[in-house]
Amino acid sequence: MTQWRSICPAARLPVERGVAALVDGEQVAVFRTSDDRLHAVSNHDPFSGAMVISRGIVGSRGERHTVASPVFKQVFDLETGQCLDDPAVSLVVHLVRVHDGVVEVALEAQALSA
Repeated sequence: MTQWRSICPAARLPVERGVAALVDGEQVAVFRTSDDRLHAVSNHDPFSGAMVISRGIVGSRGERHTVASPVFKQVFDLETGQCLDDPAVSLVVHLVRVHDGVVEVALEAQALSA
């Protein structure tokens, strides 16, 4: 059973920016893209070891919504968590939704199809 945790009112989540949230002791970076889609990934930058992904630069590569680490600038696909600069590295992707006007995250890693 999925356990959803409230993050913030959806209206307070900025477009094309990230916010960090502490969910059951784990730091999560939550993003809302310009097409109003939500994404939640680990806030841990696997290259620098810092908790900074929420401060990254939101953008796109082709049709992919991305975030670039603010430290060494590696780019991650917000949908899959995959690093586009080093395919061997990825961020954990979490389930995210809006329920009754509140952004909620579930720490269970999102199942990705191959």
